[in-house]
Amino acid sequence: MMTDDVLKAELKISGTPCASMVPYGSKLIRYQLIRCARKTMEIAVHPDGTVIVKAPLQSDITLIKKKIVKRARWILGQQHYFKQFNPKTPLRCYVNGETHLYLGRKYRLRLVDGKENSVRLMRGRFLVAMQGEPTSEAARKLLDNWYREKARLHFSESMDRCWKKFRGFDVEEPTLLIRRMRSRWGSLSENGTVTLNTDLIRAPKECIDYVVTHELCHLKYPDHGSGFYKLLDSVLPDWEKLKHKLEIGMV
Repeated sequence: MMTDDVLKAELKISGTPCASMVPYGSKLIRYQLIRCARKTMEIAVHPDGTVIVKAPLQSDITLIKKKIVKRARWILGQQHYFKQFNPKTPLRCYVNGETHLYLGRKYRLRLVDGKENSVRLMRGRFLVAMQGEPTSEAARKLLDNWYREKARLHFSESMDRCWKKFRGFDVEEPTLLIRRMRSRWGSLSENGTVTLNTDLIRAPKECIDYVVTHELCHLKYPDHGSGFYKLLDSVLPDWEKLKHKLEIGMV
């Protein structure tokens, strides 16, 4: 799976990609064409849905478009697949009575005056105490910081649990990075870094393990070919159930 840094480096060599589109039934497949010094054409679908076509310098545009149409079902399938990983958690207003998720459970938000800023779980509620008059913006910052701290703890524990299944596969243990991402629950860079979305802390532990396991499988198989799914099936047989649970649970 090509990272943004690798793509940028290639663009410096090959030049700015040409954006275009081809019709396929009632749909339009938008793609970016990169002409470079290579013998064959390659079509890649990135996690954000972008279609990158790398073609030999002298390739005829008509042949390029025919090849894209020929691979159209696969392209649309990959875009649909990646779209299923998009976080669906709706925007929150951080007001009293609003529900917020943590490890798969819903908690009601309660904003109160306090001697110091703090976040606690108490009797099915997020109790957010603030110095001075409670505000939604102050509550958001406090809760975001609390989520980040919990994410560092639970994501590290998840990585330790999941990595045990990969020790015999001749791959190096990746480093873990946690940050907020707009369109993915997790990703694996080419330098061996697993990045997890901070918002994943809202999901059940078993769903967090699913995302971590998914990315660890990419250490052995960078794409989503048959080898990837065979490995995923072997290390996490109920991954489809967990994937569905993640998708419907984060709404």
